[in-house]
Amino acid sequence: MNEKLNAVKAELEKELAAVENAADLENIRVAYLGKKGSITELLKGMKDLSVEEKKDFGQKVNILKGEATDKIAEKMQELKQKEIEKEINSMPEFDLSVPANLERGSYHPVTLVQRECERIFKSMGFNVEDYSEVVTDYECFEALNIPKHHPARDMQDTYYLENGQLLKSHTSAAQNAIYKKYKDDLINEGKPIKAIFPGRCFRNEATDACHENTFFQMEGVMVDKDISISNLIFFMKSMLSEVFKRDVKVRLRPGFFPFVEPGFELDISCAICGGEGCPSCKHSGWLELCPCGMIHPEVLKAGGIDPEEYTGFAFGLGLTRLVMMKYGVKDIRDLNGGSLKALSQFTDDE
Repeated sequence: MNEKLNAVKAELEKELAAVENAADLENIRVAYLGKKGSITELLKGMKDLSVEEKKDFGQKVNILKGEATDKIAEKMQELKQKEIEKEINSMPEFDLSVPANLERGSYHPVTLVQRECERIFKSMGFNVEDYSEVVTDYECFEALNIPKHHPARDMQDTYYLENGQLLKSHTSAAQNAIYKKYKDDLINEGKPIKAIFPGRCFRNEATDACHENTFFQMEGVMVDKDISISNLIFFMKSMLSEVFKRDVKVRLRPGFFPFVEPGFELDISCAICGGEGCPSCKHSGWLELCPCGMIHPEVLKAGGIDPEEYTGFAFGLGLTRLVMMKYGVKDIRDLNGGSLKALSQFTDDE
């Protein structure tokens, strides 16, 4: 039996050395490790051995099986690397003498509007922050006054990852980190916290003309002594008037968001239909643009800020919807469709 085992091992090594592609390697794997493979057949031939011989030989076969599995995996990596090198070597050399293609591409409309909003808020003293798209449950919910099993979580059908983290369902997930980053400047130096943090968000939405599972928001917060709703209205009106280059018609209506109290929905008159009603605004004449409100005391506490001494406002501006209003895009799905023909019409105004 040992002779058979050694013969199988030698034959496997010989075939592995000669194999040149992944398909042949898969055939070798089946021929040796499959249900009717050579190594499997060795175990079936143990019926005539004594108990001690079975124990010894079975151990040797299992070692061979493990070695064969490892060698086949190593060979697969080797073949993949060769394919990569072959592809690289087959690429034409870059010729610096070739005249440049001076045809300029275009920025995505979300990028254009985001940059414009950033410019406007910077002019009003806001810092621009960036934040991860993968966050913890604490950042996305618990630090925002949304504990586990709270029904408010049902408002956002969230993508959870196997490691317990999640794809952020709103840019509010960065709030806690922003408060902790700037709280010392607020408390010790009296500098107000003024920050915006744009980003991509993800929800398991049923897509239609005004809903997508991947979209862009811009969160903004301001925290200081004696901040009120009037401050919120002023900054939002100033920003929207700058973006649209005209006075815009907006309305505030009560809205529930666990991390603000009181909370509002800021709607903008639909620029696509002029307020008459269309699929983009669900025939209401208004498009929900900006959930906002005064930051909840519990959220300030979680960020290390005393709500008895400081107040603040927060807003979540829908960048994707703002793009639709600014450029008259009727279907939100066009923005993620990747159509160069559709996107090439947008240019940087700078």
